Amino acid sequence: MDIDLPDELVLPLATGAPYWYWLGGRPALDFVNTLRERWRRNVETLVTPADLEQWMQRTDLLPEEWRPNRGGGRRRLTDQVLCEARELREAIDLCVRAAVAGEALDRAAVTLIDDWLIHAGARPQFALAADGHAQLGERAAADSPRRALGTIALDAATMLGTPAQAGRIRICAADDCSARFYDRSPAGRRRWCSMQTCGNAAKVRAHRARQKEAAR
Repeated sequence: MDIDLPDELVLPLATGAPYWYWLGGRPALDFVNTLRERWRRNVETLVTPADLEQWMQRTDLLPEEWRPNRGGGRRRLTDQVLCEARELREAIDLCVRAAVAGEALDRAAVTLIDDWLIHAGARPQFALAADGHAQLGERAAADSPRRALGTIALDAATMLGTPAQAGRIRICAADDCSARFYDRSPAGRRRWCSMQTCGNAAKVRAHRARQKEAAR
């Protein structure tokens, strides 16, 4: 339940960092959940390139100090990468909603996700070793923001392209929550993003409804 987003929230946010949560159970769904309150206000929490960089770092998709540019300075995420990231996020969510509804996935969204997979594969690296000798190796998995987004796209493609996994994608059943999550329960019947929030709130409402009915 989006109880941590007050009604008097000033939009757009200066930064979305205080409002991130990790209930999705998969990187792709946690990424989709960075657009909060999809049922009402569509609160953007990846407000700036710095937000995206910090979110990737907190999810271990990008190291705290990622690869500097050739001039030795520290690289920064650009507005272009932020825009591309949001486009990928919404393509994933479009497919998620279709999967939950049992509908065909949007062709353009599938193509966009597929286009990102080129960044998810292994990437060779030619560099000098500590002893000064040249060596051919592989770049770290969290090599760049686009590599991180490619990793998210791969997680989405794996989830959506595997029937057994696609059947586990859920949208929280609460009317006032828009969280997407992956159902890992043995029975596969989980309804709430979290029993501590939406689940308990639903139980309280049901209990009060029974009390009112009994009073009548």
